Amino acid sequence: MGKIRSSGGYRDLRTFQITTVIYDATYWFCERFVDSRSRTVDQMMQAARSGRQNIAEGSRASATSSQTELRLVNVARASLEELLLDFEDYLRHRRLPQWHPDSREAMAVRHVGQQARNDRTDRTDQSDHPEQAVSRLADDRRYALYAQWLNHTEAGVRANALICLIHQANYLLDRQIEALETQFIGEGGYSEKLAAARMAERSRQRNHPSDRTDRTDQSRHIPDCPQCAKPMALRTAKSGKNAGKQFWGCTGYPDCKGVVRL
Repeated sequence: MGKIRSSGGYRDLRTFQITTVIYDATYWFCERFVDSRSRTVDQMMQAARSGRQNIAEGSRASATSSQTELRLVNVARASLEELLLDFEDYLRHRRLPQWHPDSREAMAVRHVGQQARNDRTDRTDQSDHPEQAVSRLADDRRYALYAQWLNHTEAGVRANALICLIHQANYLLDRQIEALETQFIGEGGYSEKLAAARMAERSRQRNHPSDRTDRTDQSRHIPDCPQCAKPMALRTAKSGKNAGKQFWGCTGYPDCKGVVRL
């Protein structure tokens, strides 16, 4: 039997790819244009790193917790919003102009991202390279698409380009969060899927005469919760006067505390 819920695959997420570009570009921006003794460097680097790392961590956590995945992706979104303000502050405090969203420069940066999504120019041939090398090549290739702005000698150009990229990443993260919320509402989380898989397996065993299981086992007759109608799960009391005894508990616990005694 495979995993109840898939996880990982974050390197193929457009949000992870663009936040990798943002993280790298922020590192080199701070290295060149921000005083290394300033707390701003640590704050900007932590925000850029958090935007990227939480997407990856959320993807890995998706196997066992939809809520954890949602929380981490929301943390990534909040971190990028913080980084956006840092770059806007940098321009304002130095009296450097900020590109209008519809300016020629901003449109040019956005066009690169749109073109990359359409023709997948950010993909790298994997046939002659190990997995880690492929990932590095892909990261370098994506960064190169924006290099004319991100490697510019003027800090204002770099900061404005990063602001454009952060807006793109935030837009994509908003869509990812919306999709995760819709999926959770429609399909439930890990506990619901685990209970459903357990019920399906018991149903399969009941319908196959070759199974040598105890047909008198009460756990085969799974009741619905009398309070919320969700399937129940067989549990064992750990304390109190009924310690060691089994009972049916709602799979919606702790939101629902429905109980059916054996």
